[in-house]
Amino acid sequence: MVVQKLGVHEAAELHELVMFKNLCLTKSSMMQGLVNDNELQTLMQQDIQSSTQAIQQLQGLLQK
Repeated sequence: MVVQKLGVHEAAELHELVMFKNLCLTKSSMMQGLVNDNELQTLMQQDIQSSTQAIQQLQGLLQK
């Protein structure tokens, strides 16, 4: 199996994506408590779950 290492610029860009997704996750989590509409709460919960998965995947790439 061939192991490829990330370049410095690639790692920096992945780190930037992780930070952005983390910010989105934090915002959705905080705003979810303020929302009264059930449909919007459901959408925000789905966003929280997808953001969490994306962060885990990006962190996995950074750890390689």
